[in-house]
Amino acid sequence: MTRFVPPTVEPPAKVLGVWSSLRAVRRNVLSILPAISYTQPIVTGTTGPARWHMVQGPEAMRQVFLDNAHNYPKSEVMIRMLRPAIGSSLFTSEGADWRWQRRAIAPVFSARNVSTLAPLMTQTADRTARRLSDQPGPVEIVEQMLSATFDVICDVALSGREHFDVDTYSAAITRYFLTVGRASLLDFLEVPPWFPRPGELLGASAVRTMHRMVSRAIEARRAETCRDSDDLLDYMLDAHDPETGRRMDARDLLHNMQFFIVAGHETTALAISWGLYLLANDPDAQSRAATEARDLIGQRAATAEDLAALPLTKAALDEAMRLYPPVGLLARNVLAPDTLYGRDIGTGETVFLNIYALHRHQDYWDAPEMFDINRFSPEARKSRDKYLYLPFGAGPRVCVGANFAMMQAQIILATLLARFHFAPSGPAPEPVMHMTIRPEPGVTLAVTER
Repeated sequence: MTRFVPPTVEPPAKVLGVWSSLRAVRRNVLSILPAISYTQPIVTGTTGPARWHMVQGPEAMRQVFLDNAHNYPKSEVMIRMLRPAIGSSLFTSEGADWRWQRRAIAPVFSARNVSTLAPLMTQTADRTARRLSDQPGPVEIVEQMLSATFDVICDVALSGREHFDVDTYSAAITRYFLTVGRASLLDFLEVPPWFPRPGELLGASAVRTMHRMVSRAIEARRAETCRDSDDLLDYMLDAHDPETGRRMDARDLLHNMQFFIVAGHETTALAISWGLYLLANDPDAQSRAATEARDLIGQRAATAEDLAALPLTKAALDEAMRLYPPVGLLARNVLAPDTLYGRDIGTGETVFLNIYALHRHQDYWDAPEMFDINRFSPEARKSRDKYLYLPFGAGPRVCVGANFAMMQAQIILATLLARFHFAPSGPAPEPVMHMTIRPEPGVTLAVTER
């Protein structure tokens, strides 16, 4: 059977120079990944004065993420793009500042807490299905899934939307990604991060808009004399470092809630959207996953208790995130000399963790460009090096909300597959990465009730 080969980005035949790299990164970060990165575990080059190494092999991933993680803090360029929005939050902090926040926040996303929030995800899945039922003609899926996952975040994080104008907040996120969240020429010239970039000035109003809405929600909750909610914000207000007793101050809360709201809905919505696009173009895989879901849940919305019996829904999401990982390229600074694949890695150089090429590497995957949910059967999972598939990172800094994200994605996707048939309608999307890998200009599908 011929499998569907979804769109990707044509890689350059050789490593790009400074000006070509800048132009490419401004349009699509994925377009700078050289062809050799899909066939070799490491590529080394220079861009202007900077020497860098791009790694896309499981051994190096393990070394950077786990075995020698302290030697590879997040790149200053990456932090520079994120700090205006999320400050020194769990995602951007390092060292002792990161450790106390991790100890405080990890229990917030415990299995017990996530399970408590699951019924709200089920309600959102049902509302999303009802909205699709009312949509005439082809449906733009990304917009619908962003709305759905924002519903989840508002309900599970803040017990409602009263402090948010969804359109305004979403527009601010997009504005941020297109200004502050893009590489600058000054980054390539290694100008210190404290020197203002033009994008930071252009995106300042977007930061103020997002912070104002999140701050209002936090302040309103703090002002309640008797808190009767049971949501993520409550858990964060109660969070503390078990070793020191330290709690988050107002700034810590703002930055961490801001990060969870942005990342928690954006990345999950994209995973579902890519999953639906891929299934729409593979009728056999869609039929198998839909039959599994329909036989189990019928016309009701899926629940957390259903997920163990829905392996094909999870396989479809996993394969979607293999082809289109939420973040395709991460950057790390090098603190001390190291060796990766026999190559000397010098102090002050940059290591790029090329997740996109790792997931499509010709040495590690059979027919890597094809969509195939059988890659994530229980047998296939067991036989594969776990550092070959890293949609949420790995090691001590693995995404703390991964279980939360997967639960909401599975609940929504299973509910939709049980009720609707999806078919292609509109142009094939191009994967475009600035911060996350988005389908451009969107995912348009014909949606019909089963």
